[in-house]
Amino acid sequence: MSCGSRAASPRPTSCDPAVHLNPRVLPAPVRTLLLAVIAIALSGCNPGAGEARRLREACAAGDPAACNAFGLKLRKGEYVLEDEAGAAGLFARACEGDVAQSCVALGVMRQNGEGVPHDSALAAGLFRQGCAGGAMEGCTSLGVLLRDGDSVTRDLTAAADLFQRACDGGQPAGCSHLGASYARGEGVGQDPARAAGLFQRACDGDVPAACLGLGELYAAGAGVTRDVARAAGLYRQACDGKEVAGCVGLGDLYAAGEGVAQDFEQAAGLYRQACMREHAEACYSLGVLHQNGTGVPRQPGRAASLIRRSCDLGYAEACPKERPS
Repeated sequence: MSCGSRAASPRPTSCDPAVHLNPRVLPAPVRTLLLAVIAIALSGCNPGAGEARRLREACAAGDPAACNAFGLKLRKGEYVLEDEAGAAGLFARACEGDVAQSCVALGVMRQNGEGVPHDSALAAGLFRQGCAGGAMEGCTSLGVLLRDGDSVTRDLTAAADLFQRACDGGQPAGCSHLGASYARGEGVGQDPARAAGLFQRACDGDVPAACLGLGELYAAGAGVTRDVARAAGLYRQACDGKEVAGCVGLGDLYAAGEGVAQDFEQAAGLYRQACMREHAEACYSLGVLHQNGTGVPRQPGRAASLIRRSCDLGYAEACPKERPS
């Protein structure tokens, strides 16, 4: 039966989206064989599946670049069954074949514990290898580990140097992290004006954290002329990009009526959005609105629950204060 003729078949075909298999429950050799068989079966259904098959065959023939490309498809489940462990194995093979991007991809999986056990020390080595091979994401990722002291000795100067290298290499996230280094004076001399330029470059490159950082500079008038309306727009951009602190910053501006018309209902919605993603201060701010009935119904029980959650998430202002004896 062809992939285009489904109507008379009482059983799902390999082209039917109703067929769902979980490769994680199968032994590794069986899983690999199953993926290969399904890739071949799907090749008549979509040109992308045929491309996946060609990449698999080229990888098996010893082409490291094909292993990297097929690993990306396995990780995303693109025209093949999603298989993180299989993707990690292919990235390892490609990394050994000097494909720098694969070293970084495997490092990310090691860092996040996706398909392989979490191991930040191994991730650092893979990021270093990728960075040396010209994969700028590896330079940025290694810089983050050095900045945070995550399984490596903390070294803010080395981190800033790596962010500079990545930024110079055209990686917007590197520019964003370098901007944060200049804004805070971490590993470099504090320079808000330079931070603003780097944040702008990264924000233009669709890095939400950079839009947030630039918004904070405009809100404070640090390194730039203070412009709260522009800060509000940047916070919105960050929030839309799932940078939760941007939602909180915009909520604060709506609550204060700075840069935007005062609107407690809008503020509550933004705080709620951020609180659902475990932003401690947002939970507290939403609790205070419910406590006072500002922009939302007055609900003391709901307010107490939100403030308690904020404390549990680590916001000290929300925690009960000890009374002096």
